Amino acid sequence: MSPRYVVVGPPGAGKTTVSELLAARLGVPFRDVDADIVELAGKPISDIFTDDGEPAFRTMEEEAVAKALVEHEGVLALGGGAVLSATTRERLREHTVVFLRVGMAEGVRRTGLSSSRPLLSGINPRATFKALLDARLPLYREVATIEVLTDSLDPEQVTDAVIKGAEA
Repeated sequence: MSPRYVVVGPPGAGKTTVSELLAARLGVPFRDVDADIVELAGKPISDIFTDDGEPAFRTMEEEAVAKALVEHEGVLALGGGAVLSATTRERLREHTVVFLRVGMAEGVRRTGLSSSRPLLSGINPRATFKALLDARLPLYREVATIEVLTDSLDPEQVTDAVIKGAEA
């Protein structure tokens, strides 16, 4: 058992929205690892970061991803930072991984630099978002089977591009 697609990308790329559409289009279940972590921890991710710190969150995330990769047969959305784990990247090698890429300006527009996204809160969220994109881009590309630039596409068009990419 393993997911048909694993969806990765930075905040604002549309991972949850596109994953839900893709799952519906394929007639398979959708699962979000961030939701699994919230359920397991019994509190929002922003509270995990505040109360327990990012390292504790990343440990929970790595374990949740490993479990979901074994249990889930549909479309699986990972949190934006899941690819930071070398162990997770290694596990993803056996899967069809969709990288939803978003540019700096569009990512900032979509996230609204929301305080519900713990890594984007702070003194200069735009600079933080740029640094996050710069640092993670090679990791997303390392695991990606399919890459779709989402900036000028609506969620339906992104879903179409994922399906076409899988057929190529």
